[in-house]
Amino acid sequence: MRIKFVLMTLLLPVMLFAQERVSVKGRIIDEKGDAVEYVQLGVPKLQIGTISTADGRFEIEVPCDTLEFFHVSYQPASYPVTGPCDDVVIVLHEQELLPSVIIGGNTKEKYLLRPGTKLLGNMGVISFSLQNGRSEGRELGSVAQVRKPFLVQDILLSVHSNHIPGCVASVNIYRIEGKKESFVNVLRKPIYFPVAVSDDPQPFDIQPEEALLLEPGKYFIAFQIVGCDDQAMQAFLAQPEEDRKFWEMTMDFIIHFKSSYVREVALGEMKPLPVNIGIAIKGLEYQQ
Repeated sequence: MRIKFVLMTLLLPVMLFAQERVSVKGRIIDEKGDAVEYVQLGVPKLQIGTISTADGRFEIEVPCDTLEFFHVSYQPASYPVTGPCDDVVIVLHEQELLPSVIIGGNTKEKYLLRPGTKLLGNMGVISFSLQNGRSEGRELGSVAQVRKPFLVQDILLSVHSNHIPGCVASVNIYRIEGKKESFVNVLRKPIYFPVAVSDDPQPFDIQPEEALLLEPGKYFIAFQIVGCDDQAMQAFLAQPEEDRKFWEMTMDFIIHFKSSYVREVALGEMKPLPVNIGIAIKGLEYQQ
């Protein structure tokens, strides 16, 4: 009996991934009926995920399971998948915003996080690709240790090259909690920014709209592509697969050596990584 139990335990992941998938299409709106842009959705335990479009539409293939939805400005939602469907409407409810916390005392300008050393000079790159037709929500960034309360003022990064037309990217900040390392997004407003098509490096200095105070602890600052020009993507996918250029619909970053995590799909599992894309964080540290 014990041997059978062990075999079933080993086979369970294979059985889960072997489940037949069905197509689920729909749109995501708020309580007023307006579209909610760039919502992360998927089945986390099966490592299946994607991101909705700017007009709140989504399409995903999943087994009959619970589809989960996440956006920093709204409460999480779920939808039980019982079969294929092409007209699902998900209504998200706004998060209750907490009042801004003001701390008195002296402050000191400081880099909370620096990019780290370039691993192969300007020769080694990390690529984000949308060649499958959509952003599946890959996240990659850097780990920062906060020792005193820190007010984030600037998030700095440099895109080495970009060939994704109409690209919209985002930055997420997660607090890493517990021995099992659960990742809790600390943002209440999304941080989006456009990235132009260019073969030249593009430096970005991103300043959050909300007062973003990080309490002492461990944090993960992640970059993510959330959208692109739909017409350009459709034209790319209309080409025969053998004629598509591998560098099209791709964004590159120089590889830096510094502790990081990677998440391959939206809402998927975070996995440790020894390299990152060179994010830096600058702001004010409160002296206690």
